[in-house]
Parts: sequence; structure tokens; C-alpha cells
Amino acid sequence: MTATTTTDAGVQAAGPKTAGWTEFKPTAVLVLADGTVIEGKGLGATGICEAEVCFNTALTGYEEILTDPSYAGQIVTFTFPHIGNVGTNKEDIEDLTPANRAGAVGAIFKADITAPSSYRAADHLDGWLKARGVIALAGVDTRALTVLIREKGMPNAVIAHDPDGKFDIPALKARAAAWHGLLDLDLAKDVTSGQSSVWTEKPWIWNEGFAEQSAPEFHVVAIDYGIKRNILRLIAGLGAKVTILPASATAEDVLAYKPDGIFLSNGPGDPAATGKYAVPAIKELIKTDIPVFGICLGHQMLALALGSDTKKMHQGHHGANHPVRDDTTGKVEIVSMNHGFAVDAESFPDGVEETHVSLFDGSNCGLRVVGRPVFSVQHHPEASPGPQDSHYLFRRFFNLIRERKGLEPLPERDHAA
Repeated sequence: MTATTTTDAGVQAAGPKTAGWTEFKPTAVLVLADGTVIEGKGLGATGICEAEVCFNTALTGYEEILTDPSYAGQIVTFTFPHIGNVGTNKEDIEDLTPANRAGAVGAIFKADITAPSSYRAADHLDGWLKARGVIALAGVDTRALTVLIREKGMPNAVIAHDPDGKFDIPALKARAAAWHGLLDLDLAKDVTSGQSSVWTEKPWIWNEGFAEQSAPEFHVVAIDYGIKRNILRLIAGLGAKVTILPASATAEDVLAYKPDGIFLSNGPGDPAATGKYAVPAIKELIKTDIPVFGICLGHQMLALALGSDTKKMHQGHHGANHPVRDDTTGKVEIVSMNHGFAVDAESFPDGVEETHVSLFDGSNCGLRVVGRPVFSVQHHPEASPGPQDSHYLFRRFFNLIRERKGLEPLPERDHAA
């Protein structure tokens, strides 16, 4: 058995002293900027990395979570205790450029990783973490760490893994305290695909895999600030050829493709930092009559382009069980969230309306421009992972395209909801 290690924050490594107990030697540590040290068993990659610590409340989809580029610069604490029990596979990766290992840099687990138990599993999570360079720490009282984050906010930290358990704790404390954090940090430049490409893959079908879009009706240009594969699949699945452009794309770059629609993707970091080069392009794009749809970081930067403000959140929203109300329909949907910055709805100028609101804390989750085919949402409607309540937003986007072309609209939902 492992020993119970209590930190200054009250966070413990799992396992009480019992008969047959032997001395526990930690092989990984999480050192918070306030000096708190949390010990446990090291998994995944070895080494040291600075990052912000958040928690995610999703019950499934750990592979999609860890490969979401919106988690760049962060360590994800999983509140669900059993992570890794269905292994990993190539189909559930969300980052567009796996070679860049875009996504979370660290992970915190309650329990050790068990052997995979899924016919889809191609690799054990531990080996997968090693291959992607993600440092993990198991045997932690994740409930206590979650309470700490809720009370004190998302802390800056250093996570370190050494199989020999040799750590210079004073140096790690100093390194955690000195790290600048995510405020004013542009991470989109680190996770963007960096060059133009064409996407044709459509959504996954059970036991059939992915189909290809071979006869597109429309052309959508997606600006990649850290885009997820399932977003691209849903756009392609509704009848579009998708051209992906890097985060640095100018309005001229986008318009040169003569798109029917423009998509502003999710991504990591401070929107104000990325907005220094992205907002000027977005300002020009929203002057056109071309429909624009933004998600997550794309939503935040669209708000900046419209003259609104963004702000750092206390604990952020990370999970697949967040209730959001769509004020355009009055319906409440359960959505997937992943953001540590938010749009300040009180800063909306005339002509910009709030469309979606978080029922957890009242924060803004969507906007639209009155009289223009421009809208965005804070959550991740592609539902990877998460419920599919918000898939209708992609149809809403395509209906703006269809309206501009004089075509009949699609039903927003396949059936009454």
C-alpha cells in the first residue's frame, strides 16, 4: 500500500496505512505556486513542465480531452476516478497535428491506470501519454484538489516525473512561483496547423469509421487557432469542403478562397494576446455578407473584434455536463465546455446580442450581430467528448449560408427536442 501524504492544501495521495504497509516513495510531484506539494505515482512522460492546473468533470472522453488543443499550457485534473480503462486509439484524437502534441501537458488521476477493456483500444494510456510527452500523476485525492481550485482559482504549477523519485523541491517551488501563467499568453501560434490544407473527413459511424465528403455543396474556410477534428467532421458532414488556414491568416487570405462561410475555431491561451493579430482580420471579415461562426476562442476573439472585452475566470469551465440556455429558442442544453477566459456580456456594444447563458454562473456563452449573419458560442457544440445537444448550431450556420444562396433551410434539429 502507499502512504497517505497530506499537503499544506489538504490534498492527499491515495491509500491509508494498513497491515503490510510499506514506505511510499513518490515518483511524481505537483508543486503549486503557493508552495503546496502534492506527491503520487508518476505515469506517462518523464521530465518537468510548468502549466496552469484545472479540473474536468466529464465522465468519459479522456483521450479527446487530453488532445484538445484548447488545453495547451494546462494540467487537467480528472474528477472521475477511473481514467484509462478503455485504453486509447487513433480515432479519438482531437488535435489536428498530433506530431506537435497539441493539448494538455499534464494529467492528474485519482486511481492508477488499469488495463484497457475495450475492443477499440489500440494502446495502454500510460504508453500513449509517454508517446505524446504528457506527464501524469496518479494516487491523488482529486476531490480535495478540485476543492482547492474552486476556492483559490486555477493555480500555476510545476508537474515533475522522475522514476527514481529525485526532486529538488525548493527549485520546483521557485519555478512554479516564477511562471507567468496564461494571462497575456498567445498559445494559438503554438497549436495551429501552420499551413493551409483541405479537410474532407465526415463524422464517425459506429463500426464503419469515417466517410469522405466527395461531393461538397459549399466551401467553408476555417481559421485554425487550435481546431478540433470533430468540428471539421461536422462541417464536412453537412455538405462542405473545408479549407483550413493558420491562425495568422489575414482577411485577404480568407477571402481569396471565395468562401460560402467562415469558421473561427476553438483554441488555447488569452484571447487578447491572440487577438493582436487575429482581431484585425476578423473585423474585416464581419464587414462582408459571408456567414461567420465562432466557437470558444473564436467566440472570444469575435467579441473583441466587435468591441467587447474578455476576462480571466476564477476556475473556468471544463466538463461535459454544463447547462446552457439558448435565449433564441428558450431551450436548455447540456454542453461540453473548456475555457478559462470569458466574454464580458456587459461590454457588448449596440447591435450585439447575447444568445446563450451559462446556468451555472450566468456567464456569457454566445452572441450574434443584429442584421448580419455572424454568431458564436463559448461552448464546444461538436460534443467530443460530451452530449450532442448543441449539434444544431452547425445547421444554424449552414442555414445562414443557404439563405444567402437562396436555398431552403435545413431543420435545426432532426426531431423535436
